Formats: sequence, C-alpha cells, structure tokens
Amino acid sequence: MAAVKRQLEAAESGDEAELELAASKIARIHSQEEEDDRSRHCPYLDTINRSVLDFDFEKLCSVSLSHINAYACLVCGKYFQGRGLKSYANIHSVQVGHHVFLNLHTLKFYCLPDNYEIIDSSLEDITYVLKPTFTKQHIANLDKQSKLSRAYDGTTYLPGIVGLNNIKANDYANVVLQALSNVPPLRNYFLEEENYKDIKRPPGDIMFLLVQRFGELMRKLRNPRNFKAHVSPHEMLQAVVLCSKKRFQITKQGDAVDFLSWFLNALHMALGGNKKKKTIINSVFQGSMRIFTKKLPPPDLTPEEKEQLLEMEEFKESMTESTFLYLTLDLPTAPLYKDEKEQLIIPQVPLFNILAKFNGVTEKEYKTYKENFLKRFQLTKLPPYLIFYIKRFTKNNFFIEKNPTIVNFPITNVDLREYLSEEVQAIHKHTTYDLIGNVVHDGKPGEGAYRVHVLHHGTGKWYELQDLQVSDILPQMITLSEAYIQ
Repeated sequence: MAAVKRQLEAAESGDEAELELAASKIARIHSQEEEDDRSRHCPYLDTINRSVLDFDFEKLCSVSLSHINAYACLVCGKYFQGRGLKSYANIHSVQVGHHVFLNLHTLKFYCLPDNYEIIDSSLEDITYVLKPTFTKQHIANLDKQSKLSRAYDGTTYLPGIVGLNNIKANDYANVVLQALSNVPPLRNYFLEEENYKDIKRPPGDIMFLLVQRFGELMRKLRNPRNFKAHVSPHEMLQAVVLCSKKRFQITKQGDAVDFLSWFLNALHMALGGNKKKKTIINSVFQGSMRIFTKKLPPPDLTPEEKEQLLEMEEFKESMTESTFLYLTLDLPTAPLYKDEKEQLIIPQVPLFNILAKFNGVTEKEYKTYKENFLKRFQLTKLPPYLIFYIKRFTKNNFFIEKNPTIVNFPITNVDLREYLSEEVQAIHKHTTYDLIGNVVHDGKPGEGAYRVHVLHHGTGKWYELQDLQVSDILPQMITLSEAYIQ
C-alpha cells in the first residue's frame, strides 16, 4: 500500500503516466481482495461429486493426452489440461457448466472460468485420497489396528485388505503386489515418501518411476479414508510395462515368480543398490547359501575311464557362496496312472520333504545339453522374511506341464535351523517363520488365474484376495491350495 501511496502522490503532481500506473495497481489490489473473498466463499462447492472421483488412473488430459498441467474436474471426474482462457479445462467449464477443478500436481483447487483459487477445509478429504500421507506414529501402530473403515460409497473394508482391479490379465502382478504390501518393513519403508524421495538417479533414468508408483500404491492400499473399497493398479502396471520393456504386460497373462524376481531386482537397482550396496529389498529378503558342485563323467564311458576322469581337478567338488531372494523348492514327480477308482490321485508332500534339498547332504542332478552336474545346497544366512517358490511348472520338448501336488505346510513355527551349516546355527538367533502370504495358481499352465491369501496383522485373521473379491478364509483351507509362492 505504501508503494501505491507514493504512486498517488506522484500522480497528483500532474504526471499522467504515473496516474495510469497507480490506477492499474489499485485496481489489481482490489481485484486480488475480491478473489480472496471468493476463494473462501465459492458458490459451486455443492456441485462436487465425490462418487465419480477416481485418482488411480494416469494423470493425463482426456483431450490432448498430455501429462503437463493436468486438472481433474470434480463434477464429472475427467482430466483436462491447463487453466488459461483457451485451455481444455476452461473450455470444458464453459461448455458443460462444471466449475470446480483440482490441480493434480500442486493439489490446489480452482474455480473456472473465473480462475480463482478455492480455499476450503472441507476439500481436504479429496486431496487425501489423491495423495495419502502417514505419520511415523500411524505407521508404527499399523499392525495393531483392527478397525474397519467405511468408504464414501458406504462399503466397509480393512485398510490393507482391499481388492486390486484386474484390467485384463494382470492378476499375476496383483497377487505379488498384494503379498509384498503385507510385509511390514517393506510396507513401512514405502508408506513414508521421505525414505526414498532424495535418492539420486542418473539423468533420463526411468526405473525410479517404479519406486514412486509402488510407494503410491502402498499408500492407497493402506488409506483408511478411501472413496471406494478397492484400488486400481493402473499407474503401477504402466510403470512395470515401461520399465520391463514390455516383458510384463497388462493384457497378457504372465508368471508370478518371473514378475516377483524381476520386480524385486528392479526395485533394488532403482533404490541405488548393487551387489555391495544394500537397500530395503535385500535387507528384508536376501539370504545366502553354499553351493557344492561336482561334474559327472559321461555315462557311456567304461568304469576305468570314469575313474581316471574323477581324478582330474575338473571333476572334483567345488564350493561357491551365493545370495538368494527366494528359495526354489522342487516337487516330486506327479503320478502318471489313475488309481483303482479310475481317478487321478492328487499327491501330497510335507514341506520339510522338499526343504531337504537345502540340508547340505541331499544331492540333485542338473543336466545341460552337453554336461551333467551333481549339486547340493546348504544355507548360511536366513533373511528376516523368507520367500518360497514351489516349482509347479516344468517345460519339456512339447509343452509346459503343471504339477498338482499339494504341499502340507504349517501356518506357524516353521523352524529352519537344521538347514543351516553347523557353525552358523550357534550364532543365528531367529530361525522360525510364520506364514503371512500365500500365492495360489488355479487352472492350466500359461492360463488359469491367481489368488492370494494374506494375514491381517491387526486382527490375526486370514483373507483371500482375487482381483476385486475379498473374503475371509480359515487357515486350514490355505494348506489345501496349490501354493505357488509363500
């Protein structure tokens, strides 16, 4: 105001140019004051329709398909670009009579075509759905919460136990994302954006997009104030398609284990990790083992020739140290013949039978196209969270076969101490594991569908999630499923 006063004093001295400048400044100040008044008392707030708002999809203009400066119309839920006179948002506002818009980047609300910012605390629930935030205290208490939340559409849900939309054939990715979101240290890390926001990446690097989208999905899955009781992983999966160079797609069924392996390694690299530098991924999932390898002589040789070869250094047992993110468990061969009632028997095997592969004694033959090897494995370090991959699919010369063997596994207190080497057993404190997630494949290989069983830590109950369907399940039923990843 002091500047305007000086302009008026100059204007009184007879300078017309100064007078015009002063008048324009006074008009601008008055218009700003008017805008401030309208910001607090926008007459169009009652036109906002929360039931059509969906922020799970890619933030791009529905007309120009541009990501730049995207706004959401809060009346119809569509996205438009810009706020200027000739922008698509402004044209939409004039043509249809929709006036309230939200900038999807700055989280500010605007009234168009009048083009003033709306300031109203009643809109805070919309910004929270677009970008949920969690305090350290909230994150620390997540595993104790057992309260149901009510969505805007009236449905009740447990935060963290919500369905993921199957866009076409992405259930193989949905089950992996659901299972990973139920691992407390990984979940807590990604719920707080500050943990990874400042990680430096080289220019043009697209892999960090995977980290950002996974963090956003984690926060949406745990949001206690959602407008609906399900989440669409559209942006997350688009990042997967882009970063995997279309190896994994939304429209084509994939293998959950392939996706899990690629996703964990891609997240590790995107967070700045390598073989030496640790990240949250290998802190949570990485263990180590010793692999003993012995080359076998060709079977068509005479016993004397075999003995001569076994004397050579090449055929002596060698040992290597290796790390792992998951353990592959081999199933016994399924029976070929039917029983006396002309029905195929579904065989069963205890978990500890297939875990014997890692006791350091059991040898397994591995064949390549020209050489055969005997290998045995011994664990030297167990991770805080252990992933089992139960190898159900085998490829022969003609097609892929699925082994239907049921694995009988305990839900709690699986002790793996006996699979550690003797010197490690004495110093390894925690060797017992409880199940928190179980991925199941139903149907034929290359087709079929995936579902996942997850444990809700707050209530101690088990839930089955298959795309948008969420139902509770008895723990006894989980052990009867064709488990694929645990």
